[in-house]
Amino acid sequence: MVTIKDVAATAGVSVGTVSKVLSGDPTVKPALQTRVRDAVTQLGYRPNLAARALRTNMVNVIGLVVPDISNPYFAQLAKAIETEAAVRDHMVMLANSHDDKPTEHRQIMALLDRTPRGIIVCAVSDEVSDRYVTDTAIVSVDRRLSDYSLISTDHAEGSAQIADHLFGLGHRRIAYIAGPQDTFVGRARLAGFQSRIDALRQRDPAVELTIHNGHFGYQSGEDIARTIFAAPAAQRVTAIAAANDQLAIGVLRCARDLQIEVPAQVSVTGFDDIDLASLVVPRLTSFQQPMDQLAKRSIAAIFDCKAGSADVLLQGTLMVRSSSGAAQI
Repeated sequence: MVTIKDVAATAGVSVGTVSKVLSGDPTVKPALQTRVRDAVTQLGYRPNLAARALRTNMVNVIGLVVPDISNPYFAQLAKAIETEAAVRDHMVMLANSHDDKPTEHRQIMALLDRTPRGIIVCAVSDEVSDRYVTDTAIVSVDRRLSDYSLISTDHAEGSAQIADHLFGLGHRRIAYIAGPQDTFVGRARLAGFQSRIDALRQRDPAVELTIHNGHFGYQSGEDIARTIFAAPAAQRVTAIAAANDQLAIGVLRCARDLQIEVPAQVSVTGFDDIDLASLVVPRLTSFQQPMDQLAKRSIAAIFDCKAGSADVLLQGTLMVRSSSGAAQI
């Protein structure tokens, strides 16, 4: 049976260096990492995970807790995190909290019992609660868990860019469908959009904004859109900005059912830029979150305690597609 000593001899490095590479230690020079990985492949070496867990009190697993795996955004984020974890020879153990705080707590405790390298949490809400008594690194991504450090897109700035986009197209009667306000994401996106509209109103007092509170789901978007579209055509908004793509796609579905043309009669925008955004008809204008960077920074925070000591805000990109167009005044 091939041992770690065989790998070290083949790679021409110490056993300690091999151990560091296999555990994902970023301090090992890239050239040495390549030699070790080549030797592992050449020899077909498979580490004894059980023995390693007994020796280090830690397994090569990273826990990931998401609110709703059926939400395409979280499915894409989980895939990106899994890919980045694999670069460091770690696997991801996924847990679904079903948008329920007690379930989230149970899932985190269950993962901690398995001594993972760390846990990444997309929280149900950012309600402040006691920190977990553990040496395991815990990092929030996208949605804050209590007072743990957060790695997130700059949601407020993204929403501000959407407001600028719609204003630039001539829209002055705008509706915003907000997400849950008990989450950092929901509040930040609403605040960013509303603040930018207030600033734009200084340039043109004719700007009108109505806000509708919803949930991050297709049905919520469709239901709210029916209320919005019930207004007389002459008084109806010319643009609807939704706090995520699922809400926006629900709006598109309602518009289609009511034979309201997008974007000729109403422009629609989303947020997240899930894969479906570029597949629906018309293709959805959306703010793209930097998924790969979110995954890289989250995994880095697990391996480097310093990386998780402060919040990180990442910049996204506005993807303009055919669901938004010039206002027909």
